[in-house]
Amino acid sequence: MTAERPPVPAHGVSFGEALRVWARVALLSFGGPAGQIAVMHRILVDEKRWIGERRFLHALNFCMLLPGPEAQQLATYLGWLMHRTAGGLAAGLLFILPGAVSILALSGLYVLYGDLPVVEALFFGLKAAVLVVVVHALIRLGGRTLRTGLARALAAAAFLAIYAFSAPFPLIVLAAGLTGLLAARLDPGVGGSAHGAEASDAERVPGEGAPDHARPRLGWALRISAVLLVLWLAPVLALGLGLGWDHVFTQIAVFFSKLAVVTFGGAYAVLAYVAQAAVETHGWLSPGEMIDGLGLAETTPGPLIMVTQFVGFLAAFRGETGLPPLLAGVIGAALTTWVTFTPCFLWIFLGAPYVEALRRVRALSAALSAVSAAVVGVILNLALWFGARVLFSDVGTFAIGPLSLDAPRLASLQPVSLVLVAASGLAAWRLRLGVLPLIGGAAAAGTLAHLAGLA
Repeated sequence: MTAERPPVPAHGVSFGEALRVWARVALLSFGGPAGQIAVMHRILVDEKRWIGERRFLHALNFCMLLPGPEAQQLATYLGWLMHRTAGGLAAGLLFILPGAVSILALSGLYVLYGDLPVVEALFFGLKAAVLVVVVHALIRLGGRTLRTGLARALAAAAFLAIYAFSAPFPLIVLAAGLTGLLAARLDPGVGGSAHGAEASDAERVPGEGAPDHARPRLGWALRISAVLLVLWLAPVLALGLGLGWDHVFTQIAVFFSKLAVVTFGGAYAVLAYVAQAAVETHGWLSPGEMIDGLGLAETTPGPLIMVTQFVGFLAAFRGETGLPPLLAGVIGAALTTWVTFTPCFLWIFLGAPYVEALRRVRALSAALSAVSAAVVGVILNLALWFGARVLFSDVGTFAIGPLSLDAPRLASLQPVSLVLVAASGLAAWRLRLGVLPLIGGAAAAGTLAHLAGLA
């Protein structure tokens, strides 16, 4: 791959100035994908006026078509649009860095001190807030997505597939996307336009037309793809050949590499797949620990999918590696983050130059709408999975033919958890409390309940 020229200022925006703004975006990126995208829109579109409304929505629609965290990919896309590959790398890496460092530190504290009563009490309250955050995301997404009979049917089918039949998440995404494409073919009115904004981008960066580096070039696409594929897959292959395919480091690398390819639909949908595989298949952590990890990810800046780093840390910490557990955990966390996010840069740098052609294809918009509807059903399953384990201390599974259903024992209902969930819900909906105050308040309430001997 030939070296690119240094990033050229776009419409007077220097690379250094852009770096400072991307660092600010990263540090303010709390509250999951919706909050992160809102922060980027406020700063880049409204405040700095670097990116026009239409171009912002155009980039967002493309990123929603991709596997992986759409907010981080949107930052990478916009950074690339303004300052070439170096700008995309800077924006994407800065978006990840604060959360990665925070989750790593919190994971270490969790395994060292998580069994202390006061820490257990803190997470007891934290889980109640996490459940409310997931339900809130479900309602918000459902309100935007389930506006047609087809969308509601897809959501219901996806929920039944994963809840009752434990269908793999990638299969659900594929089936929903194909259904959307078929619906668009049968009814050309399905799908709609890729964006509805009418404001002109002419006065913004980089203007109405595409900059020179954003034009499709097959040679460059092949070179950048080759480099990123090697960076992504060479460590996986080296681990498999050097340590064996059953080694925990290799299992982490392979599992999260597969996850990077199939993680359509945002972080909450992906968590259902992670929980299904990491908890039930690999046994790397318990359902309660999975909820704790989500709580940690909710309290830190950056993509919510950083919870996978917590999973990788615990898997390696407890695995037979021959290394000190903390060192193994750090390596497992770093490996998880590497194979999770390296593909994100590949998707953007390979596909972004071809976005103009994609956005005019109505069938792709229909497929995206269908996937979004199915994701609502998957998140509903996640909410029930979390809710059963937050509110009840004993959750079993019973089978009826091919069906496999969770069955909490009603007598194991935890009244204090129920009160905390209700209070967190009231704070979120009535008081419109933000994610950080909500989680902080629930954690404090859980600690107080413990000190009072109630939990």
